[in-house]
Amino acid sequence: MLKIAVLVLAGAFSTGALASAKCVAHPKAEWMSEADAKAKIEAQGYTIKKFKVDGNCYEIYGTTKDGKKAEIYFDTKTLDIVKSEIGK
Repeated sequence: MLKIAVLVLAGAFSTGALASAKCVAHPKAEWMSEADAKAKIEAQGYTIKKFKVDGNCYEIYGTTKDGKKAEIYFDTKTLDIVKSEIGK
């Protein structure tokens, strides 16, 4: 029983680790404004359903221009993609 609990906990921690991204910690004064970031992301063809700050990243949940589900983490200064998960 203890082995099962350990495996369940290990799975929970590994799933959580996959969900976040490691973005460079720029000073907040250097971050692109959220409004500018949203506009530039949408100009790239993404539809944003949810936009949030996740640690040192901007994160969106939405869709690509092809209609695929997307979860994407962006650098807050350069708006480079740090990590993306695109669905089918």
